[in-house]
Amino acid sequence: MLKRIAVKDIQLGMYICEFCGSWMEHPFWKTKFLLTDEKDLHAIQTSGIKELWIDVSKGADISAGIQGKSEEEVERETEALLLGANKIQGKEKISLEDEIKTAARLCAKTKEAVIEMFRDARMGKAIQVEEARALVDDISNSVMRQPHALISLARLKTADDYTYMHSVAVCALMIALARQLNLDEDIIREAGFAGLLHDIGKVGIPLNVLNKPGKLTDAEFAIVKSHPEVGAKILIESYQVSPLVLDVCLHHHEKVDGTGYPRGLQGDTISLFAKMGAVCDVYDAITSNRPYKKGWSPADSIRKMAEWSKGHFDEAIFQAFVKAVGIYPTGSLVRLESGRLAVVVEQNEGSLLSPRVKVFFSAKNKMPIIQETLDLAKLVGKEKIIGRESPDDWGFKNLDTLWSGIAST
Repeated sequence: MLKRIAVKDIQLGMYICEFCGSWMEHPFWKTKFLLTDEKDLHAIQTSGIKELWIDVSKGADISAGIQGKSEEEVERETEALLLGANKIQGKEKISLEDEIKTAARLCAKTKEAVIEMFRDARMGKAIQVEEARALVDDISNSVMRQPHALISLARLKTADDYTYMHSVAVCALMIALARQLNLDEDIIREAGFAGLLHDIGKVGIPLNVLNKPGKLTDAEFAIVKSHPEVGAKILIESYQVSPLVLDVCLHHHEKVDGTGYPRGLQGDTISLFAKMGAVCDVYDAITSNRPYKKGWSPADSIRKMAEWSKGHFDEAIFQAFVKAVGIYPTGSLVRLESGRLAVVVEQNEGSLLSPRVKVFFSAKNKMPIIQETLDLAKLVGKEKIIGRESPDDWGFKNLDTLWSGIAST
């Protein structure tokens, strides 16, 4: 579990994850290490850094109550705390059904705002930063009330909407992931702001390349790969954003094995927030319909990302992401032990393997059945998910209407 602490509270035995502030304010070339040397402790205390992130599952905590416990005990207690929380910052979580209509209106509103933001940037005009931050606040509040409503709706974008709604989706995913990592509220919103602006550099890509339905040529792909640096240049020269936002814009296509771009960074040379951006960006990209391919189902996407995770993503960040969206994310088609097919409606905070589902089809008889919503967490030993299914294999065209209640357009 990550924790942000003041430099005055740092102790030997803590595992340093990241320093808050500019890399020029501390003397270390690495930002992740177990603090065991008195000289290193003194160097941190006398540097310009005021705060830093520690990982209490890998080292000591400022709370004496945690010290002496095994890593497994700390992880188990942390997970129970995260999964058992029904309130965040004093605000009650509500059901997906109650939030879905509000989230749908917010999706429409933010899409138009992002279209205008990209249009202004393409014309060389400054982004209205305060208006953009207000959008992030609205998205953050929706995710706080119900983490899966807006995230799941944003996935339903059309190929034509992709560039704009992708920014909205990554914003929401970054917020959900940051909350799962138990980050401070101001950092959570800054991570969301980074998600909203992470692809601003795509304004520099010709639309015929950006929306090309076929395979890109090597020259066209080189143009597309320039968008992180184009975006960083725009943010540096034109807008007042934090280093965190700039970092995510520039490095969200880096991979932990060093095969990403634009810098080929690897491992701990990639920041926490850029690693978060990489996971959120890929998940929304592969679950979305694009001009050149149809999106994968949410559950299949999580499975494929797990296969890539060792070289592509930071393992701890990816695991936290799965906890945030679910092993079977909302909208996934699953087969139950009874032979019925169901669509995942909502996650259960107490069990990633037992979401709420809506049954609607018999796989045995290949016939529709009376729709019924089941809470699998209350049916342990009686009913469970035994596998993922492909909507295309079954010819289901209106699957998203089943969980969202919103008719397809």
